[in-house]
Formats: sequence, structure tokens, C-alpha cells
Amino acid sequence: MKLLATAAAAAALVFVAQGAQAGATFDAVKSKGFVQCGMNGSVGGFGAPDAKGEMKGLDVDLCRAVAAAMFGDANKVKHTPLTAQQRFTALQSGEVDMLARNTTQTLTRDASLGLIGAGVNYYDGQGFIVTKKLGVKSAKELNGATVCVQPGTTTELNLADYFRANKLTFKPVVIEKLDEVVGAYASGRCDVYTTDVSGLASTRATQLPNPDDHVILPEVISKEPLGPLVRQGDDTWLVVVRWALNAMVEAEEYGITSANVDEMLKSDNPNVKRILGVTPGGGKALGLDEKWAYNIIKQVGNYGESFDRNVGKGSPLKLDRGVNALWNAGGLMYAWPIR
Repeated sequence: MKLLATAAAAAALVFVAQGAQAGATFDAVKSKGFVQCGMNGSVGGFGAPDAKGEMKGLDVDLCRAVAAAMFGDANKVKHTPLTAQQRFTALQSGEVDMLARNTTQTLTRDASLGLIGAGVNYYDGQGFIVTKKLGVKSAKELNGATVCVQPGTTTELNLADYFRANKLTFKPVVIEKLDEVVGAYASGRCDVYTTDVSGLASTRATQLPNPDDHVILPEVISKEPLGPLVRQGDDTWLVVVRWALNAMVEAEEYGITSANVDEMLKSDNPNVKRILGVTPGGGKALGLDEKWAYNIIKQVGNYGESFDRNVGKGSPLKLDRGVNALWNAGGLMYAWPIR
């Protein structure tokens, strides 16, 4: 028993000894009192205003989670809508502190833009939407089609790869702003609109006048791990963003919700006690209050709650969890342990 007690004490010491040394972004965010978050601004389910003009979505929730961790107040966020072409420059220049804009993490982006991914908050893939009256059942029937796509995206590159690999031709209609590209598709300027499947579901549910007139084709032609990005070289800020996401996923795994989080403070489960800061150390290691994760869960909810209300069964998109289910439910959402 003495040996175990000694080992536990040593582990606790390691947990708390390496308190975070604040970096430039961390300090700047603390000083100004809010998180400046770059986001899409027009993709329902991920980042778009609701009927009251308030930004809602899976990405919005992630930004709110970071604010809750930093300030104990999820409302201390300012949103900056960015186009696909504006997003990386905005983050590189310091216009925004983080980017949560349904952005795919790739080798090139990770290695050459001076940016770094802080996790994945939605596993997606690229698809195609067409009008039912076109009579197309498969993407392989799209030879010669006009295809609406946004520039500066992995979508544009995947589109060319897919048609080349399948020996099909297409005529691209490249438009920067999302509203305009959706409008071009809705008006019949192009036969097909391509982007991530979640984006297609969002467009069909929230932007097209007659959703039932459109069908998303069965082919998913790419992997699109979407997640937050921060600038390289500021590890303190990186780990805050990373662990805000981990906390949401970890909370779902241990059954901690916005509704029961106060009751869970009494839990005997050592993992729950660490997540909620009842066992201290995690907050200090991050340079934050010990209730950093409690505040996220209380004010924003766990990952499952966020998924359901924004893109899942409780939303207009009604997407299945699919690969975005927890790892122990057949999905890919696997948080690093909080310990």
C-alpha cells in the first residue's frame, strides 16, 4: 500500500508540476478577453446564424468551448466569417486566433502553411448533389456535366482527380462565395454541386427552396477530416484548443452532459473526477482554472450533445453519427485521456 501511495503521489506531482508557460496567442487572448474565431458563417450545422442572428453550429460550439475553458464563459467569442480563400491568410496574419471552419487537414496544409491541426471535430467526405429531374443515380453518370465548386479547396482538387481517374469530362463553374455557388446550382447554371457530404446535406436542408427535389449521390470520393487549426509555434494555445475538443469527446464517453454535470461532480469514477477538476492538476497544466472542462460541459455540452443539436437527429440536417460516433460505438471519435 505504501508503494502504491508513493507512486500515486509521484504521478500527481508529474500531473501538476509542468504548468503551462503562456505563449503569445494565449496571452493575447487572455488580455483582450475573448477568442477571435474564424469560421464559415454560411454552412448551417457548422457555422451560420440562426433565426435570431446568433451563430450556431458544430464549429461554433468548439469556439465556445475554447472560450469556456479560457474564461469560464462560453460567450466570450467573436466570430469572423471567412471564405475558403480568406481563411488561411486570416489565421496566419493574426486576424483570428483559431480557425474552426469545416476545414480539411492535409499534409500540405500541415507542413507548408505555418499552421497546425488541433484535432478532428467531424470526419467527412466529398460528394455530389443533383436535381432528381436530372435522372442521375451515380456520379459515374456525370460525364460532360457542369459542376459548381469553390476555389482554393480540397474539393476542387478531388473533383479533378475523380473525373480523371474515371475517364470522365466535366466543365467546372468556380465561384468563391458559398451563397453564390449554391445560387448558381439552384438556378441551373450547373448540373452538379460538389463539396463535403455534410455541406451538401446542409445546403439541401437550409438553402434550397425544395429540398426533396435534390438527391445526394451515393459516391463519397475522398476523406475529409475537418478540424480546428492554429498557428504553428504557439504550443500553449495549441494544447488549449486541442484539449477543449478532447474534453467534449471525453465527457460523452463518460456520460457527462450539460444536464448532469453538477451531479457528476459527486462521482467516484477517477476519470470523471479528473475531467471535472475534482482531482486537480489538469487545469494548472494547461494554465487554466481547474473547472476548465466543467465549464465547457456545463455551458456547451459534450460532443454528442453538440453533434445532435447541430447536425444530428435534433437538427434539420439529421445526419447519422456514422464514423463520427465514439470509438467504443464503432466510430472514430477517440479523445486523448485527461490524466
